[in-house]
Amino acid sequence: MSAITKSDDVAMSISVDLGQAIHALSDALDLVGVDQVYHGKRVGFMVLHCGQALGLDDAALEDLFHAGLLHDCAVSSTSVHRHLVNELDWEGAEFHCIRGSELLAQFAPLAHLAPIVRYHHTHWDELSSLNVPPEIARWANLVYLADRVDALAAPHYERDLLLHQQMIRQKVWGLAGAFFAPDLVALFMDLSDSEAFWLSLEPRHLVRFLYERERHARLVPLSFVELRKLALLFARVVDAKSPYTMEHSLGTARLARLLAERAGLALPVCEKIEVAGLLHDLGKLQVPDEILEKASPLTEAERALIQRHSFETYQILRGITGLEDVTLWAAYHHETPDGRGYPFHRCGAELTLEMRIIAVADVFQALAQKRPYRQPLSPARILDMLRAFVAQNRLDGAVVDLAGQDVEASWRAATGAESFAAWSRKAVLPCQVETRDDCRCR
Repeated sequence: MSAITKSDDVAMSISVDLGQAIHALSDALDLVGVDQVYHGKRVGFMVLHCGQALGLDDAALEDLFHAGLLHDCAVSSTSVHRHLVNELDWEGAEFHCIRGSELLAQFAPLAHLAPIVRYHHTHWDELSSLNVPPEIARWANLVYLADRVDALAAPHYERDLLLHQQMIRQKVWGLAGAFFAPDLVALFMDLSDSEAFWLSLEPRHLVRFLYERERHARLVPLSFVELRKLALLFARVVDAKSPYTMEHSLGTARLARLLAERAGLALPVCEKIEVAGLLHDLGKLQVPDEILEKASPLTEAERALIQRHSFETYQILRGITGLEDVTLWAAYHHETPDGRGYPFHRCGAELTLEMRIIAVADVFQALAQKRPYRQPLSPARILDMLRAFVAQNRLDGAVVDLAGQDVEASWRAATGAESFAAWSRKAVLPCQVETRDDCRCR
């Protein structure tokens, strides 16, 4: 059992660049495609170039680019993503548009993009009958056009794209007036009448464009309060991935902050630990739904896919200047004191108190939730399990003791429920004891 040592105080103020945060978190959204991981960025690329051809000013171009990056911010399910890339149009497409606009509306610096996201799957001939401001309708329809172009092109990137460019152009041309505004289709036809346009969409060349774009991005300082709201937005996306992970990021964040406060850490550190808890599972967006919801034991290949997620979280967050410590606290949540965790195999003193707090909060919350392979555990049983992990040198004993100081309060923080006794009376199924070794993974 390790001794608890307070971290040094940090300054109350923190500032990160909004553009970096949007780019980094668009990386998380793109992970939902599993192997097709540049959808949002290709849509951003296309709408940006269309906007430039229309002569938009820099501020409008940046908004349009960000709308392209984040247009699918409500898509966390891999099954929904398959509809996005495999079907030109489908019933129920509007749901993720509505949910995405609701998410963005809750974050003031991006709230003005919410109407564009709301209508980015609405056909042009339907938009005219709705009470939508003309500019919003136009930009939403441009995002829709780019979105569907990418869906048509997706099977051909790095394969035979140039052989199919005319097929894609003809398909889009045929939808003018119905799906898309005729003048936007005409603009697209002009821009796409070159091999360079299509080749620029392929990963090797798109990465170069993104690198250059980030180098010249307009700096927009983001306060710590706004950062928390942004983290909360994307935590909701992650938690919506499966009914079995609903509220996991939120519960982990609440409990991690409670444990940090019990440890006597400075307020700014407690706040940043809460943000790390909200963001710790961003990489899990790449895990196929069927693996997260699998009731039987995982295969070796499936476990290997699960074990990628904390490294993906690290890669996503490391691009945000000013969040270096939050990045490590979030990414190390599956590291263990004995060095047998993943993905970096850190151990001992390499794992700071903040990292150990996130790790304990993550396990506690997972055990308090229903999973496809077990029922949620009672507070007392959770504490027993945590102490068993301490005995195996997989969790920090001093932090587990913090959780056990008032295990009922810890459970309330992890679940958001009023009390275990009240909750258990309403539960449909009894809480069962479960000792699966993979409880930390899913």
